[in-house]
Amino acid sequence: MTTQAMPSPREFVFGPWRAVSVLGFTQILSWGALFYPPVLTVPLIAADHGWSRSFTMGGFSVALFVGGLCSRYIGGTIDRLGGHVVMPVGSLLGAMGLAGLVWAPGAVSYFAAWITLGAAMAASLYDPAFATLGRIFGGAARAPITTLTLAGGFASTVSWPVTQILVDAAGWRGAYLVYAVLLAGLAAPLHAFALPRQHASITSRGGVAGDLAAKPLVPAHGFAFLLVAAGFASYAFVPSALSAQLLAIFHSFGLESATVVAIGMLFGPAQVLARICELSFGRQLHPLWTARLAVGLLVAAFVLLAVFRFSAPLAAIFAVLYGMANGLLTIARGTVPLALFGATGYGRLMGRIGGPYLVVQSVAPVVLTYVADRVSGAIGLALVAAFAVAAFVCFVLIRKPD
Repeated sequence: MTTQAMPSPREFVFGPWRAVSVLGFTQILSWGALFYPPVLTVPLIAADHGWSRSFTMGGFSVALFVGGLCSRYIGGTIDRLGGHVVMPVGSLLGAMGLAGLVWAPGAVSYFAAWITLGAAMAASLYDPAFATLGRIFGGAARAPITTLTLAGGFASTVSWPVTQILVDAAGWRGAYLVYAVLLAGLAAPLHAFALPRQHASITSRGGVAGDLAAKPLVPAHGFAFLLVAAGFASYAFVPSALSAQLLAIFHSFGLESATVVAIGMLFGPAQVLARICELSFGRQLHPLWTARLAVGLLVAAFVLLAVFRFSAPLAAIFAVLYGMANGLLTIARGTVPLALFGATGYGRLMGRIGGPYLVVQSVAPVVLTYVADRVSGAIGLALVAAFAVAAFVCFVLIRKPD
């Protein structure tokens, strides 16, 4: 496989790579405003309204479920009209949904706001960003996608401390209003006016479409597509479930709170490190091997937990392997469909794959919380490991074209 040379700094401002610069910034903002804050804000919202935490977090699960239902239609619309048309709408919907949370007087309006936020996430986060890059770069989108995920990997690192600062200064309502203003006043205009308009099918004569366009492809339907969708959907259970319960489970195994927090901090740097390695050394590998390697690392991490006596160093090793796996799988979500099925209709394809992913993601925290609370943390981790093994089997069974 030939490699694509990295662009000059000028191309990140004036060329098609400007899309990576714009989306790198807006992905940090969108993930930071829409996806990560509930961990910090849900307990405060529950206390204000007198609701249980599980009921309050249910709004976030509903949002992810709605996002899954919307995903394929949003991807198809990006194919037809471009990310510069669709993603500004996602940012504005995000601003409306956050404002709705702030002023929701009761449960019905609260869940209505989360439904709006579900549509916003489907039009603002990685899947529409990948679809936008696929439309702009065609078969050469692998390097832009990898570079984008490298920037997006800092979203949680930025969001949680910033959200805590805003909550301490202005309460959860003030924090969400600040994020609403940023989405409407900054992200939406950047999406609308700074994203490149070009389409790879139009510019491919000049070489933008890249080297994958001429390679044999797999039809985007049938058994191969089912394996791809099932592999990513199975994996979706893992980060969604563990993000809600992993640190609590480690604490239940006897680790001190400070140790648990320190271990949790390893996840982000490991994720970014894996993406740097993929960008630097992984471009010779077919993206399918990246997916297999990523899930293999995750399965190996669970095997270590099962074989060795639990300890803080073992938990730290698990966190690093899990972070590296998640960093690589995020890239693979964008590059595996591109390499197997091609750039034609890539946005709709990402939507078809993203729908099951988001639906599984929406139910995973509830399922793992129930199992961990009613049975044990060890059984909960075994359940998550089963989904990781299922994803690994799916990716091993996929056969790339010759």
